[in-house]
Amino acid sequence: MAGLRTRHRQQVADEALVRSLFEEHGKAMLAYATRLLGDRAAAEDVVQEALVRAWRHPDSLVNGKGSVRGWLLTVVRNLVTDKVRARAARPTEVAESPTTVPVARDHSDQVVNSMVVLAALDDLSAEHREVLEHVYLHGRTVGETAERLGIPPGTVKSRSYYGLRALREQFRAQRLGVGAV
Repeated sequence: MAGLRTRHRQQVADEALVRSLFEEHGKAMLAYATRLLGDRAAAEDVVQEALVRAWRHPDSLVNGKGSVRGWLLTVVRNLVTDKVRARAARPTEVAESPTTVPVARDHSDQVVNSMVVLAALDDLSAEHREVLEHVYLHGRTVGETAERLGIPPGTVKSRSYYGLRALREQFRAQRLGVGAV
């Protein structure tokens, strides 16, 4: 029974310690943590954790090395540093919801599109296909394409125009379900 009373007295003393620390230093701790973090809610969590550490290590408060406020503010600074490092060490958490769209599209769409374009290119005349391949697939300029194919730049432009127009007509016909034009 005596041990129970001693434990109860210790608990009451610990609560009184934490309460008096908060009353005397809580505003300064909260202001300091808020200034460091820029987030009041996170600062309140840090102050609470600092008070828990003071409660767990009451001997650190009365060891005669510096002020109590200095010790508490050092604990706050260390907790903020730990919080910032932890945040930087792991990727930002994103809430999942049914409306969240995937970040990357399924690559199968690209494969199908490539197959459709390649099939459409096969239906073009060799001259139109050759110009479109040089200009769009290889990224060459009109001048470079003309030089490689040995034709005038104006011919490259007209073949490119008519080749693209033929592709557009093919795609429009496919969408409408009509045979290729």
